Amino acid sequence: MKIKVVNKSNFPLPSYKTKGSAGMDLYANLDESITIKPMERVLVPTGLYISIPNGYEAQIRARSGLALKHGITLANGIGTIDSDYRGEIGVILLNLSKEDYTINRGDRIAQLVIVKYERVEFEEVLSLDSTERGEGGFGHTGY
Repeated sequence: MKIKVVNKSNFPLPSYKTKGSAGMDLYANLDESITIKPMERVLVPTGLYISIPNGYEAQIRARSGLALKHGITLANGIGTIDSDYRGEIGVILLNLSKEDYTINRGDRIAQLVIVKYERVEFEEVLSLDSTERGEGGFGHTGY
């Protein structure tokens, strides 16, 4: 599948780094470095604008290395870019560590994953079919 992209940054287009990669790195398109203080969140621009086909979304996901080594993650868990959005892709980063962290121009800040989805229609009913699990929630299996 081809995705149309306008790149207003000076960085490469997102690309897969290995044959088995699901995500493509996004780069911080900054004029100046940004320091994220502990428990602070910032919006980091990428300079990318994309046109996603109907039936697909782009997901912004945290980079595992940033999360593990520095406590930098996404404030919204996974960011969703809908197929009808045409604005700049921005990444909401959150610093969960106890130390300041600096994002520099060109740093890899997140991953972009393209995902197919189904649109559904809800049908309101009075009861649901039963299952072995039933209403068992968090920890119901003993883990």
